[in-house]
Amino acid sequence: MIKTIKLKITDVLGNISNKFTAHNISVTILLIIPLVLLFLFSFLIGRYPVSPLDVITALYAKFLPANYSISPSLDTIIFQIRLPRIIAAMMVGAALSVAGASFQGLFRNPLVAPDKLGVTAGAGFGAALAILLSLGGLMIQISAFIGGLVAVTLTYLFSKTFKGTSMLTLVLCGIAVESFFAALIALSKYVADPFQQLPTIVFWLMGSLAAVTNQDLLLMGPPIIIGIIILLLIRWRINVLSMGEEEAQSMGVNIKSLQAIIIVSCTVITASAVGICGIIGWIGLVIPHVARMIVGPDHKVLLPASIILGAFFLLLIDDVSRTMISVEIPLGILTAIIGAPFFLYLLSKSKEVWA
Repeated sequence: MIKTIKLKITDVLGNISNKFTAHNISVTILLIIPLVLLFLFSFLIGRYPVSPLDVITALYAKFLPANYSISPSLDTIIFQIRLPRIIAAMMVGAALSVAGASFQGLFRNPLVAPDKLGVTAGAGFGAALAILLSLGGLMIQISAFIGGLVAVTLTYLFSKTFKGTSMLTLVLCGIAVESFFAALIALSKYVADPFQQLPTIVFWLMGSLAAVTNQDLLLMGPPIIIGIIILLLIRWRINVLSMGEEEAQSMGVNIKSLQAIIIVSCTVITASAVGICGIIGWIGLVIPHVARMIVGPDHKVLLPASIILGAFFLLLIDDVSRTMISVEIPLGILTAIIGAPFFLYLLSKSKEVWA
């Protein structure tokens, strides 16, 4: 009799869970609609006015067999300037958001961001070093990518020197490595040429998509896409990790290998994102919380929702940065101005849960 009652309760809970998941999936799909509309709208704004008809005609003539022809200037504006920038904004926003959501599930801490293991500071120093050596734009991106990987590798190696290594130890080592590379960035600014190199370093560190090209997307896009795909494939396992290591081991999950896969994937996509546009904060911390408010804590839908919301948010911020005033505002400034107060609002509303 008792077993029968337990089975019925399990069935009811399973049905509720399935309905809840189906509802969240529907909400996630609906989130794509504003992103698509913003994607199309972003072609229209800028210093050079472009009509909706011009955009539709250009896209139709470019990607579909048609007899339409567009002017060389319009082709340059849409496909050489605005399209790479729009795609880069969506890609970077999605990368930082999914990395933040994955790290928060891995470390079981809502205050963890993608830069907690030192990847952002390491990438920033790599870029600053390349600028000091007067290397080209391509080498700056590659140097930033390598610097981010080196920083996280050092964090991992330092954490292995302690007995009883845990996720907390890894985070603490990441904070130390991040501070070390931040000091190296400050040193780079100090020794840089104040008329040429220093302004370049400062502007790069504040984050911008003004100089993004198709070549940048071909270089840094594949690592971001591959890392996101890997995280999406294992997103249900992050649910298991968020329950605790003992529970995950009891369910037959290889904790060490899963942790390594998540850390490597998040590191690669974060370093690639920083290589494209510089350091942009708060997205990986705030957007996963917004997604969690909309679709709940289940990583099977939380990660896709974070990707969509992150892409929408950074694309919106980039549109504002290039149209608000005559001079383009760095993205890192706008994300901090918006992200910090909003995060405090979330913290005040959720203090009972986080306590």
